[in-house]
Amino acid sequence: MDAIPANGGDPHAEKILILDFGSQYTQLIARRVRECQVYSEIHPFDMSLEAVRAFAPRGVILSGSHQSVYDAGAPAIDRGIYDLGVPILGICYGMQRLVQDLGGRVEAGARREYGFARVVEVGDSPSVFSDFFVEGETTAWMSHGDHVVDPGGVFRVVAESAPSSVGGVGEGAGTLISAVCSKPDCWKGAPLFGVQFHPEVHHTPRGEFLVRNFVYDVCKCQRLWTPGHFIDHAIAEVRRSVGGERVLLGLSGGVDSAVVAALLHRAIGDQLTAVFVDNGLLRLHEGDEVMSTFAQHMGVKVVRVDAEARFLGRLEGVTDPEQKRKIIGHTFIEVFEEEAARIAGVRWLAQGTIYPDVIESAGAKSRVAANIKSHHNVGGLPERMGLKLLEPLRELFKDEVRRVGEELGLPQRMIRRHPFPGPGLGVRILGEVRKPYADLLRRADAIFLEELYASGDYDRIAQAFAVFLPVRSVGVMGDGRTYDYVVALRAVETSDFMTARCYPLPHEQLARIAGRIVNEVPGVNRVVYDVTSKPPGTIEWE
Repeated sequence: MDAIPANGGDPHAEKILILDFGSQYTQLIARRVRECQVYSEIHPFDMSLEAVRAFAPRGVILSGSHQSVYDAGAPAIDRGIYDLGVPILGICYGMQRLVQDLGGRVEAGARREYGFARVVEVGDSPSVFSDFFVEGETTAWMSHGDHVVDPGGVFRVVAESAPSSVGGVGEGAGTLISAVCSKPDCWKGAPLFGVQFHPEVHHTPRGEFLVRNFVYDVCKCQRLWTPGHFIDHAIAEVRRSVGGERVLLGLSGGVDSAVVAALLHRAIGDQLTAVFVDNGLLRLHEGDEVMSTFAQHMGVKVVRVDAEARFLGRLEGVTDPEQKRKIIGHTFIEVFEEEAARIAGVRWLAQGTIYPDVIESAGAKSRVAANIKSHHNVGGLPERMGLKLLEPLRELFKDEVRRVGEELGLPQRMIRRHPFPGPGLGVRILGEVRKPYADLLRRADAIFLEELYASGDYDRIAQAFAVFLPVRSVGVMGDGRTYDYVVALRAVETSDFMTARCYPLPHEQLARIAGRIVNEVPGVNRVVYDVTSKPPGTIEWE
């Protein structure tokens, strides 16, 4: 989603439909398609044929799954989709589904493949595999136990994996079918392709070529999904929906709400009022920075509410992390409702909901949203307050939100900032939350981030922050004994936040950061660095 200036057109005019069978990689498929500047949406595998027709995709991608196609009740698509005349790409289980549905055979394999595999081209491959193979072979990431044993009459084999593939598990001679395509003389519909490996993951080094070829060469899509096109389309939709009515936005200072504020201000100007609740658990100078960016420089109408005393009062004596989250979330809603009641004529509530939120909500209806989400997105308020909901970013992944923010002219430091939990420092102060602890942690955290910015590490790190530990240790400063608090530093690298590992900051840099914190933050005499991966740990401490 490169920052290409808008030149007209609907960014949704050409789209790829992804039918999800429950793969852990499904969101990656959607992201790879969007990196081609083509819009994609994820829907459940049992999407009705009527709904698929209404969606009008240029192509369909079938995801992987942990299930087996030969099991009773195995997830399957409406077979009418094969007759819609649009190309289909099946990945892992998706390939097995294609083959099984159209006359081939899938079985459990004696040799399973998990990890890297050497994939070898068989005969001439169709254009969708252009630049994927290098001198007839490539490396790909496998994750399957079942495999296609007979492609049937519709498909021919395009590639096989060798039994010496790295990561293969179990005994078994011979090759395994790794890719198939429909034979034009046996299949008169749009072309069908299946790959046993996962082209969407970074572990398949040339997988991007396969996705691009499918989107551009096979599905004939243009590059309409750009920040400029999205902004123009979103502004038009907001103006059409809102008309002359007023909109309320809960501004947190995070990336999502910041981009919503900038987008809505461009769309409806003074019809937007943002409420910024300062709960006393923000980063150093964050409240002033939010007001400066939006109220002073962008002209957004922002109401700042100083609610520090109320939040800290409610948290007094509370040590359980979940209870702290609930208190912070409920108090935020209470304060927000009070301020909203003072603003006359509001008919809409804007939220920073993004596409992963939508996917998780659709796929896990039984799950209860955590208070962190209520804090960010003011969950439940539209119904309680009788407001209509406005979610202009609900189609975007986080990286796309940042690119839209860049196009809207938001400061780099704001749109590139690391994730910050909804309860703020409330869950980075272990145990009871007190104002002196929050003030101490704010200063230590600011020093840590300042040093990361100065060294250039900040943009290479996915998330970095300081944690206040409610324990004291003995130290010595000058000629005297100290008995002060401990601060832990945390910095991780990750692509999906589902797994993460410690970022390898040099010892010299850590020593410099620790020295500054101890010398510049009264009350701290010891700094430690958290080197735990996720799993077994989590990124946040609470």
